[in-house]
Order: sequence, then C-alpha cells, then structure tokens
Amino acid sequence: MNTLDHDLATMEEKPGADVVIWDGHCKFCLSQVQRLSRWDSDRLAYVSLHDPRVKELAPELSFEQLMEQLWVVSPRPDAGAVLQGGGADAIRYLSRQLPWLWPAMPLLHIPGLMPVWRWLYRQVAQRRYRIAGKNCDEGTCSLHQ
Repeated sequence: MNTLDHDLATMEEKPGADVVIWDGHCKFCLSQVQRLSRWDSDRLAYVSLHDPRVKELAPELSFEQLMEQLWVVSPRPDAGAVLQGGGADAIRYLSRQLPWLWPAMPLLHIPGLMPVWRWLYRQVAQRRYRIAGKNCDEGTCSLHQ
C-alpha cells in the first residue's frame, strides 16, 4: 500500500472515536487531515481509504464514492458504524465536534446553503491532485484528471 507517511491517530489508538476516511495517496488530503488532527482533542482517528479495513468500517461505500470525498464514520459497538457524511456534510458534522471549527459552524448551517457547500467541496476534491502535486502510483489520478 503506497500511502503517504503521516503521524495520525489510528483506530487502534482511539477506539470508539469518529473515524475520518481520507485519500492516503493525496498530498493535499494529507495536509488537510493533519490540520484536523492538530485541531482535534482526542475525538478523531484516521484511516486511508486504501486500507482494507475500510470495507469493514463502511461497507456501503464504493471505492469511487470514497475517492470522491472525505468521509466520517462513527463506530458504535452495539449498532455497527454510523456514516456521518462525506465531503461538505462531513465538514459540517466536524464543525459541531471540534472547537477549532466552531467559527465555521454558522456558515455551514445556514438553511439552503448545503448545495453550495457540496458543490464547492466537489470542485476542490476533483482538483486535489493538481492542487498539491500528484502521488499516483496505483492509478488513482485517472479518476480525477
């Protein structure tokens, strides 16, 4: 697995924490989850979408869906994992969880604006390899180029 080197909390280190599923082959994505990790106070664990454990964690998501956006999943020992959302919806969810994101919360919760935030998120996500440089040994760039 050619995942970028990182120093992020794993699911094993933070059992029961919300799990951020991100593109571990993307330099731009790495910088964003590292920022989340700095803002986090033990609420989040991280796993690359290329990790085989993701199929168990979020079996309802296809590889293509995982490649389109960041996802947040809340593991629940009694009910399985609960998908909190992807892309802008995941950021909206995290804005309620992380105090450093609370200033963004009012903007993300304005009624009727989620379609705009989703569109903006998709625009950045589709260009993420061009934004921060490619790291595409396994053909992942072909989905976005």
